[in-house]
Amino acid sequence: MKITLSLSPLILFLFFSLVQGLNPKCDTQDHGSTLQVFHIFSPCSPFKPSKPLSWEESVLQLQAKDQARLQFLSSLVAGRSIVPIASGRQIIQSPTYIVRAKIGTPPQTLLLAMDTSNDAAWVPCSGCDGCSSTLFAPDKSTTFKNVSCGAAECKQVPNPSCGGSACTFNLTYGSSSIMANLVQDTITLATDPVPGYSFGCVAKSTGNSAPPQGLLGLGRGPLSLLSQTQNLYQSTFSYCLPSFKSLNFSGSLRLGPVAQPKRIKFTPLLKNPRRSSLYYVNLVAVRVGRRVVVIPPEALAFNPTTGAGTIFDSGTVFTRLVAPAYVAIRDEFRRRVGVNLTVTTLGGFDTCYTVPIVAPTITFMFSGMNVTLPQDNILIHSTAGSTTCLAMAGAPDNVNSVLNVIANMQQQNHRVLYDVPNSRLGVSRELCT
Repeated sequence: MKITLSLSPLILFLFFSLVQGLNPKCDTQDHGSTLQVFHIFSPCSPFKPSKPLSWEESVLQLQAKDQARLQFLSSLVAGRSIVPIASGRQIIQSPTYIVRAKIGTPPQTLLLAMDTSNDAAWVPCSGCDGCSSTLFAPDKSTTFKNVSCGAAECKQVPNPSCGGSACTFNLTYGSSSIMANLVQDTITLATDPVPGYSFGCVAKSTGNSAPPQGLLGLGRGPLSLLSQTQNLYQSTFSYCLPSFKSLNFSGSLRLGPVAQPKRIKFTPLLKNPRRSSLYYVNLVAVRVGRRVVVIPPEALAFNPTTGAGTIFDSGTVFTRLVAPAYVAIRDEFRRRVGVNLTVTTLGGFDTCYTVPIVAPTITFMFSGMNVTLPQDNILIHSTAGSTTCLAMAGAPDNVNSVLNVIANMQQQNHRVLYDVPNSRLGVSRELCT
């Protein structure tokens, strides 16, 4: 019998949208320093599948997307410039959540992928070879200018080149290669204009990993949003990612220290000089139900030399852990659910059940902060029958990964606060709508 599985209640949203004609308010304006955050499957998103997918296809596509994302993150840690992409059909590896930005004078609206593991922003520009149909037109902006080769910013982009007077650079993003000119223009986020913002104006793109409309880098390295708006936002932001149950399918990105939650627990951010963009934290233990599982210390240890450790990432869907950590958590989860129950698999999920289960909570124990995940953050459910799977996985077999990634399904309906000046990351429960 073929099992069709939904991604948690994600596909239920798509189903009800079709049946009931529900549409999120795509034209709702951002306000203050807060931007709406949309999921890639939102009807407001240019990243949604071009043709309707079955429930099973949607799950398997997102699993494949995570595979590519882990390869991309592993390449950042290892310092390799190009990573192999998983075999089989083409994989769209764009990050999962997007925000609206206005660029230029008068403003042109683009939906940019929100990526906490990258720095420089980039958008496809007019005349781009291999880009999508939604392009930024520099010639229509009175505040647009190219960045010269001698500018300090030209030394901060990856692989800069100065064949002419303008600064150009090349980068890889998953399986994609991008060539861009470094430019400056006014970018408006919610109601905040940021004049002279430096970003890549993409002239050529190959491959299928790059977000079609561009990317907003929320890392903490040079040319990131945090670095370029330090005076405005004090290198502080938070987001609340919407659950797959959310009919509006939108959360929020809150920029700056104002209006951030006061009652929130923090864990220190760790610094990796080799990969300064990534948000490393110290995961010290994991509790399943009331039991702290036995995990070899080296599976969780932070090591700047190898890149090992744990990061928060907005672009990975399902939490991935190195094998010793994942196996320990999975085995205790199975034991708590019931040793007499038959365990099945589906795609990359190796702990599924075809009868109703009562799942234990899973608590990530960080230095100074525990995050306890309820069932909505750790289980995916079938739309046909009663198949339920643990929505976490081990690192892909074809990735020599040393990285534990706390992914966006586990972050949903939590406010995640990045306070870089105080070198800390906070998490608190919040209904994201």
